[in-house]
Amino acid sequence: MQINVVGVKFKNSNHVYSFSPNGLKLKKGDYVIVQTEKGEDLGVIVKEEYQTNHEDLVSALKNVVKVASPEMVKKAEEYDKKAAEHTQKVKEIVKSFNLDMKVVKVEANFDNSKLIINFTAENRVDFRDLVKKLAEVFKTRVELRQIGSRDEVRMLGGFGPCGKICCCVQNFGEFDHVSMKMAKNQNLSLNPNSISGLCGKLMCCIAYENPTYQESIKLMPKVNSEVKTKDGIGVVVYNDLLDRKVDVKFVKGDESEIKTYSLEEIKFNKEQSN
Repeated sequence: MQINVVGVKFKNSNHVYSFSPNGLKLKKGDYVIVQTEKGEDLGVIVKEEYQTNHEDLVSALKNVVKVASPEMVKKAEEYDKKAAEHTQKVKEIVKSFNLDMKVVKVEANFDNSKLIINFTAENRVDFRDLVKKLAEVFKTRVELRQIGSRDEVRMLGGFGPCGKICCCVQNFGEFDHVSMKMAKNQNLSLNPNSISGLCGKLMCCIAYENPTYQESIKLMPKVNSEVKTKDGIGVVVYNDLLDRKVDVKFVKGDESEIKTYSLEEIKFNKEQSN
């Protein structure tokens, strides 16, 4: 069955969630109040009304309650700034409980009815007594959210080894699986320290670029296979997968020479392709 939905994003998340527009005329960029499993929350429309199959939804469809006014959005930003000022105090309280956890970010929900503390930890943490203490100190409801190291970088931001803003901050929705095989496809160093991002895990861009490299691999001749060029028959010693160029080695007596050709300039048995 086809149903009408809109795509909504929340702060600190690149995932797009589906909600029923509930008869409202909504456009991209509108801030809205939506009903979630944990109560009402503030989000932004990133995908205008469209149809999808009801069977494709991963959870029960909830409604957009109303369009948020500019004043509500401004208030929410002010609440967040005020909540961030509590970060040091929260860290001190956590330290006093000797809990093995790292406070990443302190924020408020859109109507300031709850303090949200994002943290990382190697293992499961029993923070029941901590929550009681935090609620007592800040005189409000408190929610502790355990996040992963990649979520931490997305939340705090930063620059990758390439000098650009980390991919997780701006490009990706859900985090894709990244494997060493992908790195091998791209002729990258297989030393994890050389290809890891700020989060300590393999860089997201490896997965992002992998489909392009996979397509190139299918078109290129195998290394050590023979190819025919305008200069004669030589042996492939290197494939530049990104530019789709091939380094070919020619041997004449005791001398050898390496020349570079585009994929269109060589001929080879397609069965010898990767």
